Amino acid sequence: MNKWGTDYNGCFHHLPYSKFMFVAGMFVSGCVTILFGMLDRAPDGPVFIGLCVLIRAMDAIGFAAAVTASFSILAKAFPNNIATVMGSLETFTGLGLVLGPPIGSFLYQSFGYEVPFIVLGCVVLILVPLNMYLLPKYDAIATKDSFWMLITLPKVVFLCFTRFSLSTCLGFLDPTMSLFISEKFKLPAGFVGLVFLALALSYSLSSPLLGLLSDKMPHLRKWFLVFGGLLTALSFFLLGPAPILHIESKLWMFVLMLVLYGFSFGMTGVPLFPEMLSCAYENGFEQGLSALGLVSGLCGAMWSLGGFVGPTLGGFLNERLGFEWAAAIQGGWALLSGLAIGIFYIIEASQRRRSSLQTPPSTNEERVHLSASET
Repeated sequence: MNKWGTDYNGCFHHLPYSKFMFVAGMFVSGCVTILFGMLDRAPDGPVFIGLCVLIRAMDAIGFAAAVTASFSILAKAFPNNIATVMGSLETFTGLGLVLGPPIGSFLYQSFGYEVPFIVLGCVVLILVPLNMYLLPKYDAIATKDSFWMLITLPKVVFLCFTRFSLSTCLGFLDPTMSLFISEKFKLPAGFVGLVFLALALSYSLSSPLLGLLSDKMPHLRKWFLVFGGLLTALSFFLLGPAPILHIESKLWMFVLMLVLYGFSFGMTGVPLFPEMLSCAYENGFEQGLSALGLVSGLCGAMWSLGGFVGPTLGGFLNERLGFEWAAAIQGGWALLSGLAIGIFYIIEASQRRRSSLQTPPSTNEERVHLSASET
């Protein structure tokens, strides 16, 4: 549902409603978060399951609208520093991952099931009028650019697969990592949450620097995407580690691989959006909210698709093969994406070199001779 929501919102983002979509998405997400906290009062059976699915679907639509619009607004407000701004904002994503579990656990243990959802929903709703006042309104001009024109670009296809693999690997850890830590290292529940900090802090601290480098030296983006995928594959291969290596699993190695994964996650995730946007502009897309909305919607759709495949496939592999093999196999997504985008960049560079050699250079003397003959 989240994927469909991002596709829909992205396709219709050429309309001048980016601010409205962002605010409306936050409002819907805040309301349904509060309603989710009330589900313990619903009758058991099919009614309870149906309400859970309905509320989560509405939350996905609101989330998709807000995130898709936020990417467009950020890129419009900071056109020359997209990666820097997004990298800086990812610091707060990391802080959310760090602070969310302990605060949620405290509210749940102290006040029960309903309070964490009510508090979070109210915080989101409080931010709605604040954003209505602070955010500028950007007017968009309707263009002929379409979602299908974007998705058929070869480079965009490879970048979409990279985005999908990034989300798949992260989604795999949600249902599997805490169980593995508890069973393998015999850690109490409170210390399990501390292990998650390694990933969140590494990602949040490295993202601003990676974003700054991506903006100041755009040629580094391709290297970030390639080596980010390869480092992610390495970290997942050693996370268990894979039984084929015959290495005993240690807590310090597990934490170290999470730190490496957090860094490689930033290497791949931060430059991906500006790289896809640059590809759209190079292929004739008009600069403005239309292209920004299409690119942000496509990025959100690939992220949501990976967020579904990762936990589903990862949970199945974890149950059948164990965490060690499941993590190694899941790292194969990142390995394939890193190799695929690397091969594409090599082919692209060779084609550009070949075309530049075939085009005869124009010298100043030739231009002077032509101008003299015309006169």
